[in-house]
Amino acid sequence: MYTLYYSPGTASMVVHMALIETGAPHELKLVDIERGAQRDPAYLALNPRGVVPTLVIDGRARHESAALLLMLADRHPDAGLAPAPGTPGHEAFQQWLVYLSNTLMSTYRFWFYPPDLGASEHPPHVRAALAAKIEGVWDYLDAELAARGPYLLGAEFSAADLLLAMLMRWSRNMPRPASQWPALARLADLIRNRESWQRVYAIEGLSGW
Repeated sequence: MYTLYYSPGTASMVVHMALIETGAPHELKLVDIERGAQRDPAYLALNPRGVVPTLVIDGRARHESAALLLMLADRHPDAGLAPAPGTPGHEAFQQWLVYLSNTLMSTYRFWFYPPDLGASEHPPHVRAALAAKIEGVWDYLDAELAARGPYLLGAEFSAADLLLAMLMRWSRNMPRPASQWPALARLADLIRNRESWQRVYAIEGLSGW
């Protein structure tokens, strides 16, 4: 039994989808970020950074969405979250998870939390630079998917596509949302048609893109 500490629509969303993809028994624990539950001492004992997700695996608290996807893929090899370890496909899977985590997720942190860069709101030039960096990632990913898609690993779905779709969703209110890139939009449609995506939307009470 896994226990996922989550907040709707946040970085925990992809781990929730991956758990559904595995079919493994799990329970959900809501961390009400708007009420500051992430700073509760009991939660900080599980996740000292006070962020989501936290996934409790065999009594051990583990963090970081991309790392949790790797753990679940390794623990449930028949779920189709990743190619078999030791194969070129698995190496590509690892590469994409690290790329998405290091580029998009880290840049989104600055986009959504201006105080991390020392301001209550971004000055126009900082906002433009962050948007340009994110859009540059969409340019790169769209070209990769157009050449070798429809998924990041080509014809084969993996949990990296779940992570990418979640990150695309986060761009929905940006000046140029990721859905404006055609190959990315095609991947988003494929993921949104998966049962895991639809169940997470229903369970977490999400709406819209």
